[in-house]
Amino acid sequence: MIHFKFNEIKTTQDAALFLKLNGGKMNYMKLIKLMYLADREALSRWERPLTGDSYFSMKNGPILSNVLDWINSGEPPNQELYWPRYISNPSRYNVSLKKNPGETELSKREIELIKEIDEKYKNYDQWEMVDICHKILPEWENPGTTSIPIQIEDILRAACKTDREIAVIEDEVANLEYCDSLLSSGS
Repeated sequence: MIHFKFNEIKTTQDAALFLKLNGGKMNYMKLIKLMYLADREALSRWERPLTGDSYFSMKNGPILSNVLDWINSGEPPNQELYWPRYISNPSRYNVSLKKNPGETELSKREIELIKEIDEKYKNYDQWEMVDICHKILPEWENPGTTSIPIQIEDILRAACKTDREIAVIEDEVANLEYCDSLLSSGS
């Protein structure tokens, strides 16, 4: 099973750029849909997402797990997060940019992808985004009143990657995780 390392700073910068492109404020459901679509397109193009978050099918479409948790619950006790320094708690279902975290974690092509996704869906509200995601995302399943994990492999299959290509991606990700573990252990 493919699992990418989550990057809180990059995720915050991703969300902040979407907010900046929309006047600094946006319905949080639309923001999550845009971030999911950007991650999905990055997986399709470059075989890696922007955020590394976990994805779930929920009644109103796909979500990024950590992002939704931060929006719904705020900062966990005894844990200082990067996100709340830059993005507000929701007010009337909108989140806003408190201050710009910059784009240091985002590559030029990732910034262009975020702008491309934003431009494509700029004129849709959150409910139209829900309908669009339900229609265009074969990896989304209606979970009823619960949630269902969306696997990276399912996103890659929906993006027309072959089983062989997916196996190669899985090996590459496993090798990166192994190298990360070696570096973090000081070996």
